[in-house]
Amino acid sequence: MKVGIYGPRGHDPQGPHIRDEIYVIISGTGTFVKNDERRPFQPLDLLFVEAGATHRFEDFTEDFATWVLFWGPKGGEMLSTSFKN
Repeated sequence: MKVGIYGPRGHDPQGPHIRDEIYVIISGTGTFVKNDERRPFQPLDLLFVEAGATHRFEDFTEDFATWVLFWGPKGGEMLSTSFKN
């Protein structure tokens, strides 16, 4: 797992990632775009992005910051077949 704080300024240049990720919004508001879906976000929202999904933050306030957590195998959890109960 890899954890960090992400806070772009002006625009969000990111593209798809090779691992699943979760964002936990720390501060700010704006719009989150994933594939063809758009939704507003605010502090304490949790956003899931599956590996390979196109996503970005738009129209966010200057104080925007989020925790970002990457984990799992390349390609995302759905490709892993080693999980057993």
